[in-house]
Amino acid sequence: MARRRTGPTDAVRDLVYQRDGGRCVRCDSVRQLTIHHRVNRGMGGAREPWINQADNLLLVCTVCNGWFEDHPKPSYEAGWKVRRPQLPDEVEVRYPDGRVYKLTPDGVRTAVGAAR
Repeated sequence: MARRRTGPTDAVRDLVYQRDGGRCVRCDSVRQLTIHHRVNRGMGGAREPWINQADNLLLVCTVCNGWFEDHPKPSYEAGWKVRRPQLPDEVEVRYPDGRVYKLTPDGVRTAVGAAR
């Protein structure tokens, strides 16, 4: 039996890659990039329809992806991680340019402020 796919679709992955400019949203690297869920999916993936939408996803390098887990407080403060029951569209994200952005499910980011 085939495994159930629990990650984002290729179309959503492409949206996130384009929105984030093909660079890590924390360190601006272009190497070893992966898709990071701001709200964790949980074991076996999650069934919430928003879990794999672009506003819950960030393009990050594998080093920063691990850093988020080792440094939860600054990761939550910057919006790179989001705690349940908050939803990703309620939490703004800091990008390497120092600006803070609001993300939408359709892959758009809108600047809302300067670095905190």
